Amino acid sequence: MEAEVRIERYADQGRCVAHIDGRVVFVRFALPGEHVRIALDEPHDRDDRFWTGEVVEVIEPSDDRVPPAWPLAGPLAMGGGVGGADLVHVSLPGQLKWKAVTVSEQLSRLGHIDVAVPIERAEGDEALGGFHWRTRIEMIADEDGRPSMRRRGTHVRVPLDTMPLATKTLLDVAGEHHVWDGGFEPGSQIRLAVPEPRGGVAIRDNHSVLVDGELTAGSHVLNEQVTVAGTTFTYEVDANGFWQVHREAPVALANHVIDLARRELDGRDDAVIWDLYSGSGLFTLPLATLVTARTRMFSVEGGRDAVRSQQRNLRRMDLADVDARCGDVARTLAHVPAHLAKPDLIVLDPPRAGARAKVCRQMAEAGARSIIYIACDPTSLARDTGTLRGLGYELADVRAYDIYPMTHHVETVALFRRGGDAA
Repeated sequence: MEAEVRIERYADQGRCVAHIDGRVVFVRFALPGEHVRIALDEPHDRDDRFWTGEVVEVIEPSDDRVPPAWPLAGPLAMGGGVGGADLVHVSLPGQLKWKAVTVSEQLSRLGHIDVAVPIERAEGDEALGGFHWRTRIEMIADEDGRPSMRRRGTHVRVPLDTMPLATKTLLDVAGEHHVWDGGFEPGSQIRLAVPEPRGGVAIRDNHSVLVDGELTAGSHVLNEQVTVAGTTFTYEVDANGFWQVHREAPVALANHVIDLARRELDGRDDAVIWDLYSGSGLFTLPLATLVTARTRMFSVEGGRDAVRSQQRNLRRMDLADVDARCGDVARTLAHVPAHLAKPDLIVLDPPRAGARAKVCRQMAEAGARSIIYIACDPTSLARDTGTLRGLGYELADVRAYDIYPMTHHVETVALFRRGGDAA
């Protein structure tokens, strides 16, 4: 079924809102104010609260609309549908506007606070047109053994001969190892992880090509370098593990977190800091060394490989005052050693689902004056904002980072302060 609609506003998951006979329709590849023809997803006659659909024709375009620079990721009706870049039809300024509005609206709706959220684009992204930012990519081999992505709503696999979102360094590695030539077992999972060279110097074999989790080229352990407040930190990261995927994200986020931490602990000679959902220690290492003269830390991460990487990174720097634990955050916080049980500052970088109410309560009960929350999902952040405000914290600072160009995803760093001034 097709229909003409007027697009009203932004929604979640890279969609916009329209109405058909009073029923909400979430529309992909649309922009507010546009008059478009859409195709409803099947079954379109179901008795749900809302329908979903996709643009098939733009009758009156928004000023923010551009032709998809990567057509394969655009609308199905225009030859696309592979996913991975759901804002590919939006200009770069329009993408920033979309994300800033989305974060602000979610904070208002779920966090019950009205605040304008500034948003920053990563260095180099504008010159690259919003492409060439991913240091990790994953694909699946099609029936002919070629790297591919599935076309949405079908079982069709579209073979790829490049990946515009990947960094140029990653694409060089893919070419060197003939990834685009195929030859893989059909159905196998293909993963490339290639740290961005810092200072223009590449480290030999500092990359990995994995097929179904098994290394076929490069190294199992990757070397990531991040300069924070003038100090360069070196991290060993498992090739299959999590790391901030944008080439500049670790630098931008770590520097901002340290700036906030220093401001919150200004004048202190020592401090206790918690780093929750700490991964391989992106924030742990600079927090342990750059904030106060003597910092004691409690670090919690659920992924065993990430914790092993973090512990190696800590040992290399001889950071004995960091207690790095592997486990569920809520359960681990029930058994914090007495000398670390009263943090002055908490930093957390939870997964997309957020921290949730129990962890928010545990942080508040621990008595921390300040909480720095790094969020990859505005909805989860907004929900937890509402919880933290009910526990006596106020939003003292918030900033968004567009480290996922061409997608609806956005990273937000929020500072909460007990008894502090609102943003």
